[in-house]
Amino acid sequence: MAADNKKVIIYFTSSGTTKRAAEKIQQATHADIFELQAAEPYPQDYEAVAARGKKEMDSKTHPEIAEDELPDFSKYDEIFVGFPTWWSQPPMIIHSLFDVVDFSGKTVIPFTTSMSSTIDDSMLVFDEMTAKDNGVKLTDGIRYDNDGNLSNFLKRNNLI
Repeated sequence: MAADNKKVIIYFTSSGTTKRAAEKIQQATHADIFELQAAEPYPQDYEAVAARGKKEMDSKTHPEIAEDELPDFSKYDEIFVGFPTWWSQPPMIIHSLFDVVDFSGKTVIPFTTSMSSTIDDSMLVFDEMTAKDNGVKLTDGIRYDNDGNLSNFLKRNNLI
């Protein structure tokens, strides 16, 4: 990947942890950055967020995105997609993103935040979500847990 490729970070956060990870990536890559938000905002209370997330997952509901918040993805070559891991996979709003955005010809770089889950199970979901788009290059993802592993990941994947 060339250093002059245009990069964007799109992330969903519920507690602020994924936002902090996205900001660290932004500092290292100088990518544009956007927060993915649901049309019906998630509650602030952890238990209420967890209940809604579990209900969406169990029913396979893809919540509506506040689309006026989305960037014009046609301007970007490399797209970082960040999310907290819920029940070993991305929240359903990440599915919603892949429903409305054509990632054909793009490089997609998943990153997650989790206290215990690796990104491995989420990568299986990303394989499924990107299958509909032509020419998507899906990189190995990363679970952000410290600045050192992030820097190594970005260098190893020629993202900085």
